[in-house]
Order: sequence, then structure tokens, then C-alpha cells
Amino acid sequence: MISYPNAKINIGLAITSKRQDGFHDIASCFYPVGWSDILEIIPSEELSFQSTGIDIPGNADHNLCLQAYHLLNKDFNIPPVQMHLHKIIPIGAGLGGGSADGAFALVMLNEMNNLGLSDEQLEEYAAQMGSDCPFFIKNKPVYVTGRGEVFNELDLTLKGKKIVLVNPNIHISTKEAYSGVSPKALDFELKATLEGNIEDWKDHVKNDFEDSLLKKYTVIDKIKSDLYKQGAEYASMTGSGSTVFGIFSTEIDLSNYTEYSVWSGDLD
Repeated sequence: MISYPNAKINIGLAITSKRQDGFHDIASCFYPVGWSDILEIIPSEELSFQSTGIDIPGNADHNLCLQAYHLLNKDFNIPPVQMHLHKIIPIGAGLGGGSADGAFALVMLNEMNNLGLSDEQLEEYAAQMGSDCPFFIKNKPVYVTGRGEVFNELDLTLKGKKIVLVNPNIHISTKEAYSGVSPKALDFELKATLEGNIEDWKDHVKNDFEDSLLKKYTVIDKIKSDLYKQGAEYASMTGSGSTVFGIFSTEIDLSNYTEYSVWSGDLD
């Protein structure tokens, strides 16, 4: 079985408070985009995992795809599989690629083994792997609160719009990103603004990580400014960086970004 775990963007990302458990409360929109990895899972005599494409740092035994297998195996004693992940989505780029890989593995293993788990049950398993993982089970736009695991319906569609994602090949750790943030409560209704006109987003919808990171990594600021110069209706850094996206009504010239990792496509 083959699937294509896709990335996501944050449209707005407010860090509203520091929690007693060490995490932060956020408010954001998670929106799926088409930049995708490739994940193949097939039956095997023994459990194995390998990856190609972008090199994945760290111990492969800790990959979220394997974590997904172990979570389900603990409860259902499922047979071993061979997993092959071809990594395309940049790592540490604010796109949720690793979370998508783990969530898609859950969905695939559920189907392959006829476990009959509902989306809600799969979301519970996904939450054990990381805050972003549950989003990729249903994989549709949501308004997110809590530490990123509380989903609320959002009346927002960007269907027909085009998106450009530019990653300047800078890895920003979550720890580094949060070190420059001072949590503060929102003084406006982010959800209502997102459900309004995209023309109003530029002045109100912001990623709180940008205040410190755009000063430290001026190339990110330059990319964002350039996307606006090319006619973006809205442009922002996504997640904790370093990827910047622009939303457009028409195709744009991508020749300015040949030295970076770039993806463009249509939004659903």
C-alpha cells in the first residue's frame, strides 16, 4: 500500500500562554497543502523501516512511522510490515511532514489490518505521537487551540487559490523558536478574521514566531517581502519556520528562489 503524506501550513499562529505542563497554548489555522512524502507499507516476515530522499536525522527506530506501528501492535498484535519512506518535505521547516508520516502510517495500518478504527480513535492514537499528528487523520482545515490538539470547525476554503512554499534550507528547532516568544492573549477574534476576507489578513493575522526569527534570519524576511511584491494576497512564515508561503490568485515567477526548496500548487 502506498500513500502520500502531505504538509500543512499555519495561517496565523498566536502563542497565547505558557502552560503548567511546559507546553504553550496556541491559536492557529491548520491548512493542508499538496507538498508530499511517499510512504509504502507492505506485509513482511519481520518489522523494518528504511528511508530515502532527504536524510532524516536521529535514530530511525524512533521514526513516527514505527511509533504508529508499535502503538497499534500493542493493542491489536498486528503482523510485521516493511516500511519505506521517501522523504521530500523539508525537515524542521514548520510544515508538519514528520507528523503527517506518522498519522498516515496509522491510517494505512488500520486499513491493511481491517481494524475498523474510527477517525476519532485514530486521532487518539495520533495524539500519543505528537501535537500535530491528529490533524492529518481527517486532513482538512481546522481552527486549532490548546497545545495544538483541540480542533474546531472553520468556515474557510481557499479552493481555487494558488500557493507557493519557499524553504531557505534553514533548520530552526522548536526550542530556538519558542525562546524568542513572549506569550500574550489575543486582542481580536482570530477565528472570525480567518473566516472573513483574505484582504484583511495581512494587517491582523500573524505568526508570533516572526518577531524574533525574521530579525535573526533576514533571508526569511526577504522571501516574505518578495512574495508580497509578486502579488501575494497573504504571506507568512509557517509553524516555527523556516518555510514561508504566499497565497496568490495567479501563477508567479519562481526564478528568484532557485537556490531554495520550493513547491507550488493549487489549494483545495
